[in-house]
Amino acid sequence: MDWNDFGQWGRRAADWAQTYRQTVGDRPVRSRAAPGEILNALPETPPETPEDMEKVFRDFETVVMPGITHWQHPRFFAYFNSNAAAPAVLAEFLVAAIAPQCMLWQTSPAATEMETRMMDWLRQAIGLPEGFAGVIQDSASSATLAAVLTLRERALDWTGNSSGLAGNKRLRVYCSHEVHTSVDRAIWIAGIGQDNLVRIPTTGEWRGMDPEALGAAIRADLDAGLTPAGVILCVGGTGTGATDPIATCLDVAESHGLFTHVDAAWAGSAMICPEFRGYWRGIERADSVVFNPHKWLGVPFDCAAHFLRDPDDLVRTLAIQPEYLKTHGKDGIINYSEWSVPLGRRFRALKIWFLIRNYGLEGLRRRIRDHVTWSRRLHDRLAATPGFEIVTAPMWSLFTFRYAPESVSDLDALNQRLVDAINDDGRIYLTQTRVDGDLVIRFQAGQFDTTEADVMMANDVIIDIAATLT
Repeated sequence: MDWNDFGQWGRRAADWAQTYRQTVGDRPVRSRAAPGEILNALPETPPETPEDMEKVFRDFETVVMPGITHWQHPRFFAYFNSNAAAPAVLAEFLVAAIAPQCMLWQTSPAATEMETRMMDWLRQAIGLPEGFAGVIQDSASSATLAAVLTLRERALDWTGNSSGLAGNKRLRVYCSHEVHTSVDRAIWIAGIGQDNLVRIPTTGEWRGMDPEALGAAIRADLDAGLTPAGVILCVGGTGTGATDPIATCLDVAESHGLFTHVDAAWAGSAMICPEFRGYWRGIERADSVVFNPHKWLGVPFDCAAHFLRDPDDLVRTLAIQPEYLKTHGKDGIINYSEWSVPLGRRFRALKIWFLIRNYGLEGLRRRIRDHVTWSRRLHDRLAATPGFEIVTAPMWSLFTFRYAPESVSDLDALNQRLVDAINDDGRIYLTQTRVDGDLVIRFQAGQFDTTEADVMMANDVIIDIAATLT
């Protein structure tokens, strides 16, 4: 295929995508492929001669699609959704055709300047004050790594990149047990070490960090001759939606001059609704904040919005300027490759632009509010059903529960059987987690096109399948 044939195949791909998205709800949510099934269907050696696109496209449908778990299914209630709204998908199509490498302002001024404007649109949308500046990272994991590297450099008086960590006092970073494992990886990669990630106990209905315990841990480390470097806080943790008391934790961090990073990867999108901002009261005092528009706003993966109260610290940590990356004769420009670990950068801002313009903030707010309302209705139904118990209360559209009939002693095994049976059934998709050591089932509504009927179907599926297990 060459560009003379591209229009024909582009139209066919667009028609296929439209039909797929209109009918994806008719498919089992989770792939039913067995391990190795797709691998064994792919030839062991690459073709030596060209193959017709008709055959390639046919194999896409018969080989690839059976191995796809349908993240755009309206009854995908597992993990956190990775959404892809139609206008943003169209933007990704255009970006793929243009194929720019947006590492510097000069390598595509439109990409850089649109990123600046789109990050300010998002800043306004979630209620962060003026003064915060943003960059689009590929994921919250990368944003957290960038934040950890920055807090490391600040704690070492900007000598870590040049001299390494050897010979310095051990750095200490503080978080709760509810943070995402990307925090652990960032600590590893930054050279701080897992043993220096201090886990602070949680308390309260939100399962948030105990500020008094945080202060005690910092003071104990100072007394032991260690160097507290930063605090990583959580808003809407993956397991239960756990949320730290941001304002009081920031009081503690600020009293010791520590860098603070807030991971709101999922729940940050909900802050476009003013009524939810009480969950992160005090956020304007954080040094670093990240949320993923690709989780709940409808922007296709990958797209993480990373905001900095003082971006100069981030740039000081990450910027490298060899001669071949310098832009001469232009003042006041931003090169976003200096704000992130990778040099290469995709044109991610275009899909935000298409999405927000096509839906408007009010259209996006309506979806999030609906998801929260419908999830809480499901919660109420399960709470009133004999044999079921709510383990953690709804945080936005996420809650956890378990099946706990009186006749069963091993509830962990029963609930694992239940979640496996539900997912094998295919009508909905759920995942499990652990709360205080007990295995529970988590539910989260967030797929862009889900309906109230889809959410309520989960109630019927859960109860019907549970009845077959005891």
